[in-house]
Amino acid sequence: MNTKFKLSIVFALAGLMLSSCKKEPDTKNLWQAVIPPASPIDDAVCLSGSISGTMLAGKTYNVCGDIFINQNDSLIIQEGVTINFKGSTVPVGLGVKGKLVSLGTKEKPVLFTYLGVTKTDQLGANPDTDPALKGKWTGIIGATTCPLMVIKWTKVEFGGAAISSAMKSFTGGSSPYPLYFANPNGIFVLEDSWVYGSVDDPWRINGGKIHVMRNTFEKCGYTGGEAMNAKAGTIGDFAYNLCIGMATNGPKLSNINVLPGVPGSNVRMFNNTIINCGYRRSAAGRGGSINFEEGAGGMAYNNLIVNCKFGLRIVANPIADTANIKYGYNWYYADSINVASQFIPSLSVSTAISQPKETDVPKPSTYLPAGWKVGDVYTAPASVLGINNPQFINGPVPLPAGLKLADINVVGTYNFALKPTSPCINAGFTGFAPRADVPIDARYGASEITAPGKDIGCYQTNGRGNQH
Repeated sequence: MNTKFKLSIVFALAGLMLSSCKKEPDTKNLWQAVIPPASPIDDAVCLSGSISGTMLAGKTYNVCGDIFINQNDSLIIQEGVTINFKGSTVPVGLGVKGKLVSLGTKEKPVLFTYLGVTKTDQLGANPDTDPALKGKWTGIIGATTCPLMVIKWTKVEFGGAAISSAMKSFTGGSSPYPLYFANPNGIFVLEDSWVYGSVDDPWRINGGKIHVMRNTFEKCGYTGGEAMNAKAGTIGDFAYNLCIGMATNGPKLSNINVLPGVPGSNVRMFNNTIINCGYRRSAAGRGGSINFEEGAGGMAYNNLIVNCKFGLRIVANPIADTANIKYGYNWYYADSINVASQFIPSLSVSTAISQPKETDVPKPSTYLPAGWKVGDVYTAPASVLGINNPQFINGPVPLPAGLKLADINVVGTYNFALKPTSPCINAGFTGFAPRADVPIDARYGASEITAPGKDIGCYQTNGRGNQH
């Protein structure tokens, strides 16, 4: 055999042997690999203009001009990030045409705030001078192209200032809300977060699928504003939220301005605690707790409504979607005859046609006069005052001496969880399910869609409700 040919065979065989002995790469533990964040954002510069990428955990970012997430771009905010909106003579904010994902944690929440402003948390503070109601920066404003806004364990403070001309041209809107979403085909998630202060609504949405659970809305709206103002075909769940001191309502739902082909507004509002709301509303006959308005349907169960200006309102004109509204098992408490006389709001005072539900507490049959009809004015008997105390661990029930109902607007040192002796425990209705329109995903969806709770209100003795 030819010597060169023999050598070529030997080398070939050696190569095969080496190849067969070579260790294959280990792929079974790739999930443990640390993936570098995409496009880290520089925290050493004062931000303005278009941004995308990742705000890195624990860092502080200063914003000197409007910042924008362009369509098809994303901004990921890691745990413990602080974002200070400094601005100048013109308030600035964050406009979102692409995707925004804020991923704080219980131990290290994300903070959106305005540099140098101090909270005024004393009870009875003058709303005319309270910085929480003035709007120091614009807010997080989602355009109609924003497909996804996910906000988890995030604090949003002092927002709601007027929108700049640059922001208007970017979003096509002019509404100054700390949180705003307007994509009827998009997804909005707000979990375990806080919104403190606003000029109007702390959060407004014009269509889309929502998952809003376990949040705290505190001292929002100067002369008007609700914890949720949802319109235009919004569907989803609003549950386990604490709403205290809203100018108007806790959650409000309407179907006004719905686009052709978009399903009607339908939100299930359950296991919320709504405290002392409705007292800064400038218009008469408005505000207080829960509203279903023009063309809107849904559910309202297991809500704890304490010293609010009005009980649940089913609005008569323009009429809500009464055929698709279910409600009951709501718990009312009042320290004044005026409040107790609006547990079921009247038609002439507040354009409401709410039906009495014997599953509510107190039972309407114990305080409605003989011959009462839906929409009638009534005067509650004094015997209804102060009964059905929910027994918060520490709360303004009964109303502390020297304070007005309008003075209770901050959490402060209160603890609205229930004492072990609370009559609200095991008083809830669990015979329904959340709508669950939003997918479950640790980053890009709901962390958990919590089922209706057996305890009235947002705090549950099994620990599954509000975590604040």
